[in-house]
Amino acid sequence: MSDPTPAIAAGAAAPRAATARFRDAYGRLLEWVVMALMAALALEVTLGIVFRASGYALSWYDEIASVLLAWLTFYGSALASVKRAHIGCPEVVAQLPWRARRAAGIAAQLLVIAFFALLGGVGAWILPVLATDALVSLPMVPMSVVQSVIPITAALIIVAEITYLIDLVASAEPPAASALADGLH
Repeated sequence: MSDPTPAIAAGAAAPRAATARFRDAYGRLLEWVVMALMAALALEVTLGIVFRASGYALSWYDEIASVLLAWLTFYGSALASVKRAHIGCPEVVAQLPWRARRAAGIAAQLLVIAFFALLGGVGAWILPVLATDALVSLPMVPMSVVQSVIPITAALIIVAEITYLIDLVASAEPPAASALADGLH
């Protein structure tokens, strides 16, 4: 008769491996989005400087630079969620026994997901209200397009946080200390 323990351990590791692969691909996609926004912002600022220096200032330069910077911040925050790069203080939780650490991690993930669900919901709710407003310098660009970054990135952050929640729920044994600290940002 064979011991079922390795099969159980392998079954528990499968969801973590799948979410890790998904998270890696998801992180690479968000890296490309963030790099594209950085390149667009750099190009727009460079064009603004060149045109202003030549005496033909672009009327939309400042407003678009502000929008691009805001978008870069929001999408960068989604990327930081994937990489667990937000500021955190896991030292207190690290002192708890494993079951309490796991429960605290699950509770923290659920709170983060709930916050971003609320933020995304309110952000989506406000978009139709903003549909009649537009950028001052580019009236053909509705504010709803500009502000759509809020519900979109809230959803992106929720996806990232769910992958870590899956890891916490699927883990039956304590992970390495650094892995737990990464999960409690």
